[in-house]
Amino acid sequence: MDRIMDTVQQVILDPKYHDVLGILKGLRNGAIYGSKVRFAHALVMTFLFRNGSFKDKMVLIVKATREHARNLATFVFIYKSTLYVLKSTNGKQQDIDTFIAGLLGGYVVFGRGGKSSVNQQIVLYVFSRVVLGLAKLTVKKRLIPSLHDDVGNKVWPAFAAVCWGLVMYMFRTDPDVLQPSMKTSMDYIYLDSNRWDSLRNLVWHNE
Repeated sequence: MDRIMDTVQQVILDPKYHDVLGILKGLRNGAIYGSKVRFAHALVMTFLFRNGSFKDKMVLIVKATREHARNLATFVFIYKSTLYVLKSTNGKQQDIDTFIAGLLGGYVVFGRGGKSSVNQQIVLYVFSRVVLGLAKLTVKKRLIPSLHDDVGNKVWPAFAAVCWGLVMYMFRTDPDVLQPSMKTSMDYIYLDSNRWDSLRNLVWHNE
């Protein structure tokens, strides 16, 4: 048994197996991270805002958790595998390889994989971070020198104001175009707060 373990140890520490083992560990980490993030989110949102039996709610939670974990794990597998192939082809890793690998994984998993609510939330989360990252990049690289000092002081407040102005306008005029979980949250905050017929549901609970 000790000999087997020593052999396994030698294999996992051998540099020539590093990239392949990195792909497998990425697959594992994607599944674990997706499960942790989605389970907590789905648990809270489902029990706070969904109707139905305990069993029905647990089915929804498990389904959302499984989808999030599977999609993240699949993306990591495609991304790291593509990087491995490109590195083997070109002889070295290039910066553009990460864009190509991300493009392929994003298309297969989150694009062609379907526009489920879970996929929408993940892509929109990434999109918001990309937009903020690009704004910071213009400052870091001084791509627009004349605006360098204004990005933090003026652009962010304007960006926040426009986002909230637009979302509230859409919620008022065309709420069906908003992402379902966001609409549910906004219904509770802005519409349910206008309805009560007793002290109980004014102060504590909306029926």
